[in-house]
Amino acid sequence: MEALDASSSQCGAYHEPSYLELTVSIVILLGLFVSYLPQHYRIISRGTSEGISPYFVLLGTTSATAGFANILTVPPSRAAIGCCKELDTFECAAGLLGVAQLGAQWLCFVFILVLFLIFFRYRGASVPQEELAGDAPGWRTAATVGLLCIFHGLIVIILTGVFVIALPSHLNFWANFLGVMAAALAAVQYIPQIWTTYKLKHAGSLSIPMMCIQTPGGLLFAASLFARLGWEGWSTWAIYLLTAGMQGMVLFLAISYELAARRERPVYNYTESAPASPVDRYHSSRRPVANRTYSEGWERGLPGPFTGHPELYAETEEDLDDIQEREERAIARENQPLLKPGGIGNPHKTYNSNHH
Repeated sequence: MEALDASSSQCGAYHEPSYLELTVSIVILLGLFVSYLPQHYRIISRGTSEGISPYFVLLGTTSATAGFANILTVPPSRAAIGCCKELDTFECAAGLLGVAQLGAQWLCFVFILVLFLIFFRYRGASVPQEELAGDAPGWRTAATVGLLCIFHGLIVIILTGVFVIALPSHLNFWANFLGVMAAALAAVQYIPQIWTTYKLKHAGSLSIPMMCIQTPGGLLFAASLFARLGWEGWSTWAIYLLTAGMQGMVLFLAISYELAARRERPVYNYTESAPASPVDRYHSSRRPVANRTYSEGWERGLPGPFTGHPELYAETEEDLDDIQEREERAIARENQPLLKPGGIGNPHKTYNSNHH
């Protein structure tokens, strides 16, 4: 009876969710998806993952996997999952938003892994080869990264199942271990990326907009998880606090190199080297007199159709276009066999070559 009352009181907190906390959690969830879109798009649009360290992808994927498994097994999340049978759909969804947030992050980073495995080569890049720096990872490196991520994910799933089914009393230990693992991987995740960015001296396919969103967003995310899980869930929110700081270092390097590259980029004055238009070429010349019989444009001093050098008579681009349009209209009206451009003969008469 006491256990039932404890369960009811524990689930009672989910019947009246904080709407402020709920709103912030939803914004963070949507922000997670939006923040990764620039990174996904940049890799796809450039046709290469150049500039992204394969070890950054490996550590990031395994860290996200451990973090997702961690939040599924910490006591507050287990309580929320267990209470869903007593809650309506809205209350259950509100209680599991923390799980959804880490699940969304895991999905987004796994997609980066997939894109890396597809675009790790340079030869199929959509950008000029001179924009690519360093050497592309070999296929063995890419295959190793992919296989290690799969192997790590399977081990986490199997061991989590063992603790849930066979060793439930030690599940808190496993949850904290996953949290420490995720934090440790996140702590070193950005070290190879910092080195890669420093070595290449440019961001490459690493998205600066993504980092601009995620660095402050990581701090907000950590605060949201702290509000939801408290000090008991330190192993969960500490990951994102640490990650935000490391990501800020990569962002600083990427922006610094991008600004330096723009300052060194030569500025060309295309207006000086561009060839002059026919009107500009002859604007200083005296306009010749168009001596001819009346035709369309006579009152404006423009020449008749089929003029050899219409640019000599045009003072503006509009005049030149007008002369060319009048010539096209004159061609359309021409019905004299020898005068019609493009051939001889009367277009309205059928000629029979068998009769002479």
